[in-house]
Amino acid sequence: MKKAILFFAAAGLLMTSCQKFKKAEGGLEYKIVDDNAKEKAVSGDLLAIDIVQSTDRDSVMSSTYEMGIPQIVQLYPDSIIAKNPGDPTGLFKYVGEGDSLVFKINLDSMAAKTHQPKPEFADKFLVFSIKVKKHFKKGKLTDQQLGEQVQKYFEEELNKHKTAEPAKLDKYIKDKSLKTTKTASGLQYVITKPGTGANAKVGDSIHVNYVGSLTTGKVFDTNLPDIAKKEGIFMPQRPYEALKFQLGVDGVIPGWTEAFQLFNKGTKATLVIPSSLAYGDRPQGKIPPYAPLVFEVEVLDIKPGKVPAPTPAATTPGVGAPTATAPTAKAPAAKK
Repeated sequence: MKKAILFFAAAGLLMTSCQKFKKAEGGLEYKIVDDNAKEKAVSGDLLAIDIVQSTDRDSVMSSTYEMGIPQIVQLYPDSIIAKNPGDPTGLFKYVGEGDSLVFKINLDSMAAKTHQPKPEFADKFLVFSIKVKKHFKKGKLTDQQLGEQVQKYFEEELNKHKTAEPAKLDKYIKDKSLKTTKTASGLQYVITKPGTGANAKVGDSIHVNYVGSLTTGKVFDTNLPDIAKKEGIFMPQRPYEALKFQLGVDGVIPGWTEAFQLFNKGTKATLVIPSSLAYGDRPQGKIPPYAPLVFEVEVLDIKPGKVPAPTPAATTPGVGAPTATAPTAKAPAAKK
């Protein structure tokens, strides 16, 4: 998947440098790449698009392909677009389902209009490669009817991820030749280094090192700075230190709450967690919907704590919907 993303982005950059672009109002430059749709978008229509944002330095900044969920854009009336020259939304009247286009934004022009410094991550252009996956025609439909079509489409897209998850899990375990232990909830784990002492209990404070990745191998979070730098996810403003959380109290994913009750101090383990014990159908940061997660963890310390009193809202460890609210690059992190 990553190779496909990079290839698509590289293709867009190649077209930027080698093909003649047309100019739209506001100085926006664009090129229609695929022009096969019989019906193009008109005012009021919605388009589900895949989009790769790149720089003219051949660097991919973001991509909907990584998340596997397209983005919805609406084509506004010409009267509105005319008030915002340079708005790329106006380009979507040239495309329909199956079409694709590339447009580039001049950073010097953008800096002049916004009165903001020119960003340093590109030389002159930001490049956007667009593929139209679905065309929702407004016609005589009410907004509610149109919205229902979009909702149905996204439910179908999510179901594709859900259906594909078991195969992703099986392939990962087979490819890595893992001899996992599987619990009743679906959690799988391999202890790579046994610890000593008693296992952690609900209420205990756990100190851990961890590396979280998708089954594709893409690392989305870690508390280890060297790995964060290697994987290109290092954030200078973040403190890279052992993660500390109270087991069964702080908001980690259910897969963690269950797993760490199986470990004692010094344990190193690989966790393979199905989405039902992680974030389910909700994309979180760099984690797509219905994504099984893999964690390499090390229990640095366990400090005894008090068992919290049960509440009606409490989630049984390892069961039910994910309970964590995960910002980007903090997927398993406990609330501090």
